[in-house]
Amino acid sequence: MIRFHLDEHLSPAIADALRREGVDVSTSQETNLLGRGDLDQFAFAVAEGRVLVTCDDDFLRPEFRNSKHHGICYCHRQKYDVGEMVEAVLVVHQCGTENEMRNHVEWL
Repeated sequence: MIRFHLDEHLSPAIADALRREGVDVSTSQETNLLGRGDLDQFAFAVAEGRVLVTCDDDFLRPEFRNSKHHGICYCHRQKYDVGEMVEAVLVVHQCGTENEMRNHVEWL
């Protein structure tokens, strides 16, 4: 089952809604990563075997995309409201596999 980590740019309300749907999700707020750099966010997701969910286009740079990771779900910062973001992540959770997400960037 895919597990997710929301970076600090995403609302904790997204995590709350995903958890109500049975999704395993962590947040930067809960893991003491607020204010930490992109490398720390990325390293946490990799170490914990989580797909990083972000609207930070820095994670699309080659040093992240070309590294080994458990997946990156990216969407433009203003594309979705909280409810729409929850729905987009749920689609990945319900339709994707851990193996499919490995080293993959999913554009939400």
